Amino acid sequence: MAVGKNQSVGRMSPRQKMINLMYIVLTAMLALNVSSDVLNGFSQVEDGLSRSNRTITARNQALYAQLQEFNQQNPGKGKEWLDKATDVRGKTDKLYSLIDSLKYEIVRVADGEEANVKNIVNKDNLDAASQVMLPPTGNKGKLLRTQIDQYRQYILQFINDKEKRDNLAQALSTTPVKTAAGGEGGGKQWEETMFENMPTIAAITLLSKLQNDIRYAEGEVLNQLITNVDLGDLRVNLVNAFVVPQSRIVMRGTKYSANIYMAAVDTTQRPVVYVNGVRINNDKGLYEVGATTAGKHEYSGYIEVLGRDGSITRRDFKSDYTVIDPLATVSATMMNVFYAGINNPVSIAVPGVPEGSISASMTNGSLTKGANGWIARPTQVGAECVITVTAEMDGQRTNVGSTTFRVRKLPDPSPFISFKDDKGNINRYKGGRPFPKASILAANHLDAAIDDDMLNIDYKVVSFETVFFDQMGNAIPEVSAGSAFSERQKNAIRRLQRGKRFYITKVKASGPDGVTRDISPMEVIVN
Repeated sequence: MAVGKNQSVGRMSPRQKMINLMYIVLTAMLALNVSSDVLNGFSQVEDGLSRSNRTITARNQALYAQLQEFNQQNPGKGKEWLDKATDVRGKTDKLYSLIDSLKYEIVRVADGEEANVKNIVNKDNLDAASQVMLPPTGNKGKLLRTQIDQYRQYILQFINDKEKRDNLAQALSTTPVKTAAGGEGGGKQWEETMFENMPTIAAITLLSKLQNDIRYAEGEVLNQLITNVDLGDLRVNLVNAFVVPQSRIVMRGTKYSANIYMAAVDTTQRPVVYVNGVRINNDKGLYEVGATTAGKHEYSGYIEVLGRDGSITRRDFKSDYTVIDPLATVSATMMNVFYAGINNPVSIAVPGVPEGSISASMTNGSLTKGANGWIARPTQVGAECVITVTAEMDGQRTNVGSTTFRVRKLPDPSPFISFKDDKGNINRYKGGRPFPKASILAANHLDAAIDDDMLNIDYKVVSFETVFFDQMGNAIPEVSAGSAFSERQKNAIRRLQRGKRFYITKVKASGPDGVTRDISPMEVIVN
């Protein structure tokens, strides 16, 4: 009876490995369960950004055409500014095209060779952006950051107004994100913040937002170049009204801000701006409205400016902006699964909100913030944990979302014998293959741990039993009261000849959750 039972356990090792593999796959599938509502929201934002990029591109083309026409009328005076505008346009188009190529690479990783950036199939793919943009599989994020840094330094040299320079520098900033620990190396690089564990549709949306900022920067420079020349006769024929928002996407609870002005307007004569029939009561053309309802919002109006001859020039305009609900990103470091009784590292972030302005709470356990992130420690197995995140925006605390997690019991550990190989490295013998007798005797004790590539948790062996067999096939059990091999067990091991085997059974181990459990036995073959 003892022989059959223990030999059967030894033959079950490959099956146990298969069960563990299925567990890993299932957990990975749970980690990829991104809400379809969030993905659809990103798709809507992406569509809005694409339309916005086309509008800004058309606006910049109109500004460039002004410089071209002025150069045709006065080459001696206009060529210098047209050459600068052409250089700005070329560098902008080059960076814009680079971002387009990165979009396609990310979508191709997610959807395959038939990828279409305008029709993404696997929107919730969490690996595509990281594979293209981040080491070790790709490093395009660092390349993009370098190109943006060079472009930002190049663009800012054309802007004289300090406020505009600061706005452009902030819009094109690639400053690393600092953690609470502070210091050098204490935070993530810009590309990690943008693309690490980011769904494919979210990564594409962020890149479209970056293209929007680049076109906006190009427009600011073109406006500055136009200001630097005397447009004279062109002022009447080519004057246009423009709306330049600080951002076309705003979070509910914040403000939408846009500057409305007339290109090449005389700075000594401030235009009068009307939005939806109401005059703006400031001389900077600053339009602000509370963002209280999510969705797309359109508005229109006109600008009036008094000409030198006393006549009034009027230009109509229209624009739109998109309000999105606040999005909180909550992800469990260990495959989106919480285990009861241990510390579970958790990453919590809200796009556009500093880390110090974020707070969170959790049901069914405790949630604490440390120097390296958040730690969730659930209590009841089988119950759900709900993490609720709030953020301070515009001086007010706002609930930005909640996420539900399942709580599981820690899986059983496996017993092993620690030994040093020929190079002095520590290895683990888990049975089922020949093992030098000297290494067994040198080990002295039995260990246990979970080391399935997701969890790495040590257990303390409380007791175990070894079973040897005499020449008649009779089982001879020897008991150890702790993790160390007893002298009787060592003597029995010394008497074993090469090719013989014994079994380590009735292993009891205690984990960090305080639970002592019986774990599977192991077969030791003496070499």
